[in-house]
Amino acid sequence: MSKRLPRVVLTAPVSRLPEELLAGRARVRVLRHRKPLTEERLASALRSADGALTYLSDPVTAKVLEGCPRLKVVANHAVGVNNIDLAAARARGVVVTYTPGVLTEATADLTWALILGTARRAAEGDRMVRRGKFHGWAADLLLGMDLRGKTLGVVGLGRIGQAVARRAPAFGLKVVYAQRSRADGCVEAALGTVRLPLDDLVRTADVLTLHCPLTEETRGLMGRERLFAMKPGALFVNASRGGLHDEAALVEALAAGHLGGAGLDVFENEPALSPGLVGLDNVLLLPHAGSATHETRAAMARMALSDLLAVLEGREPEHPVPAG
Repeated sequence: MSKRLPRVVLTAPVSRLPEELLAGRARVRVLRHRKPLTEERLASALRSADGALTYLSDPVTAKVLEGCPRLKVVANHAVGVNNIDLAAARARGVVVTYTPGVLTEATADLTWALILGTARRAAEGDRMVRRGKFHGWAADLLLGMDLRGKTLGVVGLGRIGQAVARRAPAFGLKVVYAQRSRADGCVEAALGTVRLPLDDLVRTADVLTLHCPLTEETRGLMGRERLFAMKPGALFVNASRGGLHDEAALVEALAAGHLGGAGLDVFENEPALSPGLVGLDNVLLLPHAGSATHETRAAMARMALSDLLAVLEGREPEHPVPAG
């Protein structure tokens, strides 16, 4: 009798699916949909699955897990896992893995695209040209911010935060950072950075960029009070998680002219946008594209599926989500 192959569900197509990795090792079903999956549809799709490759938009809640008795592993195609109820997964013996490290450089590059695009008002210029409103050079046309000599404030000096900070000297920026615990002294020395309390960093930075995970502790970290405590004309960038900022307050700070601009790759209630955000000229909006390169997404898929298969074959995965 032939050995039963485990059932694996990919909740959306992945870039460059590594067919050779899966051949003869699993029966694979790929879901295709235009709107984010609901708990009900996700539970239905995973009901008979042994393993699942999921995305940040998939609500892997306790309710979903309860309806999936065969599930042994959830491989999240992301570095964040705030879409998964980790306590519920642990209680049911479901292993959760993620994709750390592989998307660091791509996300840092996109963060700098947001910083540069916001500082030099690139989106405004693009819209002006496309709408036929560029009538020739003018001395006061779309004046932006020089980055040289300014201070970059990095909130969260993990892998991505460090990669963002490494790029700062090329643009003449001083770097300061804030996080719960101090970074290793060697890291600080290599980056030429110093740690500040968050509220001091908020008042100091000319450009503030978020690179911390979304937890109950960090949700709403940049609320109205902190946004309005930023320097007049400062730039706010978030390529991490939308729940870290109060989007209505951000709209208020931008509309009032307190902030010089914002670059967002993520949104508080993604994919929905807060009222007034789209109508602002001084904000650059991207569709959660931090890791969106062919190379990075292919590497993420391979990492996630390798860990998923490891669990299903009785081996330890290389990238389990750390306990606690």
